[in-house]
Amino acid sequence: MTDFLAAADRTLLERNGLADFDALWALQLEAVDEPNTSGGGWSSVFRLDLEGQGFYLKRQNNYLTRTLYSPLGEPSFAREFRNIQRYQQMGIPALDAVFFGERKAPGERRAILMTRALDGWNDLDSLLEQWPQLTAEQQQKILQACGQLARRLHAARQVHGCFYPKHIFLQPEGSGYRAQLIDLEKTRPLLLGQRDRVKDIEPLLRRARVWTEAEVRTLLAAYLEQPLDSSLVEAWFRRLNLRRSHKESR
Repeated sequence: MTDFLAAADRTLLERNGLADFDALWALQLEAVDEPNTSGGGWSSVFRLDLEGQGFYLKRQNNYLTRTLYSPLGEPSFAREFRNIQRYQQMGIPALDAVFFGERKAPGERRAILMTRALDGWNDLDSLLEQWPQLTAEQQQKILQACGQLARRLHAARQVHGCFYPKHIFLQPEGSGYRAQLIDLEKTRPLLLGQRDRVKDIEPLLRRARVWTEAEVRTLLAAYLEQPLDSSLVEAWFRRLNLRRSHKESR
């Protein structure tokens, strides 16, 4: 089976003896959190630092998901790796894959996905925690960056599926912010037009409770490329609120 190894990272991994599946699987590291378990399988994430560069090494065994691509099941990392590649081809800002590989053995199905750490970036969750301490200009630029990221995603006819604050990373750039996505496992094509788009964005607003109505409208104006007082922004605001109310009442 052919493994993926990013050309930009090949020399670094080779220099450290980590340019193949077996070496990365055997590497002793401390997990960053408790492993996920499902159906007798497990999936775990580790931090790896090499010569001043940070990476996340994710390993799983018998942690399978069924898709149209693989109805009998495949490692969930396989789907995420394909989505990372698709995002890159479509120009959607997202994390970079460094290594991907799979191995089958009697009773086992292993997979490794290694990505470049987003050092120097902040997830939106952490920014929301310090929201009152940010300047009004910073708040506006973050809202605009999130709206523009969602617009770019949906313009490429993709639904993220977990468009949550913890999966949106931001970095100051000039007078604004850059934004990109992680955790692409549940990405799928956008098939149902506005219904899919509303369904994708609403979980973000439900989790960003610190945002005022005016701030939500700022995000929507950036997403829709419309003035704040446009009827389209108002219509989207109402529809998203209706879905959020329905979700919260369940």
